[in-house]
Amino acid sequence: MTHHLYRTFLRTLAVISIAVALPLAAAGAASADVPEGWSDPETVDFMHTLLVLIGIPLLVILILALAVYVPPIVRGESVAPAGARADDEWFGGRGDAEKALEASKSGPGDETGGASGSW
Repeated sequence: MTHHLYRTFLRTLAVISIAVALPLAAAGAASADVPEGWSDPETVDFMHTLLVLIGIPLLVILILALAVYVPPIVRGESVAPAGARADDEWFGGRGDAEKALEASKSGPGDETGGASGSW
């Protein structure tokens, strides 16, 4: 039964593929003359296109980056991301982590509790 369904699926897929591919293969490029009264522009040079589509956006990005980073650098500030200079932090840890750390360094006679505490 599944073999029959598989073959039917493949046949249907082939028919749909041909139905879509034939009109696309038969279609040609549109060819039309420039309408009367319109100018007939010259072809655009590849380097000019490259300059307009890539050069100008890169220049804008460079100017924006300089506008953002130069003033803090001139003032002597760091431009590193905030996470790069953050201190260590224990997320979800004890609220009194520093106190607990100091207590673990204390001697056995201190009243700190924990596994080594006395009852």
